[in-house]
Amino acid sequence: MAENGILQLRSLREQVYEYLRDAINRGELHAGSFLDQKNLSESLGISKTPLRDALIQLETEGFVSILPRRGVMVNRLTLEDVRHLYEIIGALEGAAVMSVGDQLDETHFKQMRSLNAEMVGAVEASDFNRYYARNLFFHEVFLGLSQNGSLLRMVENAKHRLYDFPRRRAFVPEWELASTGEHAAFLELLEGGEVRRAADYLRDVHWSFEVQERFILRYYFSEAVSVEAGEA
Repeated sequence: MAENGILQLRSLREQVYEYLRDAINRGELHAGSFLDQKNLSESLGISKTPLRDALIQLETEGFVSILPRRGVMVNRLTLEDVRHLYEIIGALEGAAVMSVGDQLDETHFKQMRSLNAEMVGAVEASDFNRYYARNLFFHEVFLGLSQNGSLLRMVENAKHRLYDFPRRRAFVPEWELASTGEHAAFLELLEGGEVRRAADYLRDVHWSFEVQERFILRYYFSEAVSVEAGEA
């Protein structure tokens, strides 16, 4: 982002925002730690104003908390956070399907079938990065038809919060395969012209916290689950 204290031409706030999100993703800023704003300002060669603006945006999106007289803390992702994010994504993606369902055709269906097959292959090869990328592309087929920019930004931010900051390297094959099965069921409803049922299925099964909870616990909180099991 910065070279010799000189920033690129994009707004300082945008650059600082991206720098901090990337630092969280790389694990350089750990959940529960406090940011040293003075050192950050000096190392980036910027004033406190763009840093403060970037931190306010990160707080709005749930990545940090600005605590009076204490500073800025990198947030942990809690089980309740995951529950709320699933509710948000399910509702928004379901709404997107309802709004674009009549635009989906065989070209889209073929693309989604192909991506889902690639996801199955990625699971069999234990290639999480390929699985993850194809999973995003699968959902992008219908999300990309939406003209609702606000909805798309909210979905993107929620998925970043779930998956990317920091990026988890855990791999739960049973969950990934179950997800491809849900994709197939969702796609079958769309191909049959049952757009509302497809939207409901996406919200009430694929993005249901209750349906996915056993996998969520293994993916996000495996250490806590192991400790509890050991204490039982």
